[in-house]
Amino acid sequence: MAEFLKGLILSILSEKCYHEYFVKYNFLDEPCFKATLSKGLGIGIIAGSILVKVPQILKILGSKSAEGINIYGVTLELFAITANFAYSYVMNFPFSAWGEGTFLAIQTAAIASLVLHYGGAPSKAIMFITTYVGIVSILVSGYTPKDILWMMQAINVPIIVIAKSIQILTNYKNGSTGQLSAVTCLLLFGGSIARIFTSIQETGDFIIILTYCVSTIANGALVLQLFWYWNVVSKTAKNKNKKKRT
Repeated sequence: MAEFLKGLILSILSEKCYHEYFVKYNFLDEPCFKATLSKGLGIGIIAGSILVKVPQILKILGSKSAEGINIYGVTLELFAITANFAYSYVMNFPFSAWGEGTFLAIQTAAIASLVLHYGGAPSKAIMFITTYVGIVSILVSGYTPKDILWMMQAINVPIIVIAKSIQILTNYKNGSTGQLSAVTCLLLFGGSIARIFTSIQETGDFIIILTYCVSTIANGALVLQLFWYWNVVSKTAKNKNKKKRT
């Protein structure tokens, strides 16, 4: 039982940190504290990512509409997520540093297919999913040169800016956030903030750190829009109710 617990703890802690905490009882070791916090945040982000976009998917399915969700923005976001986890996987970074990418990719691909489906193109939705699975298989197969994967990761920065800008402009033109899920946007915003710290601790890769910094700013802009248009819509609805009563 003791060996099992030790093995479980070592899946989170390094040998050095295990020694510091459970042999020396030195719980104030700064490097180990940062490493443990990073690992814990990473595992938490991965656990949360399993369901992070489910509210968005359920909202689309419930309303049978993807109104206000821009397919180009979703596709670019999917490219950014895919480039990130494919690059991290091939570079053998710890799973705790990028694992949420796999779950986010699955859910984002599902959202893209739903946007196409409810947009009146169910055949395109099936083709989209099939093509995407084929592309991912090639990227993580080991046959794709690392230079290409690094380049994909590098262009993630402008891709994220463009993808989020498209959605932000769509919201602005519509005067609302449409079927965007507030829960999903808030979780993505919080996750991208935490990922800046975990990327510094676990990868030290400048391009990944920069990607999450840009992603945090872009997700923050969407969160601000959600609150702004939520207030606008609420006021409009109240005004309409007052007019009906009079």
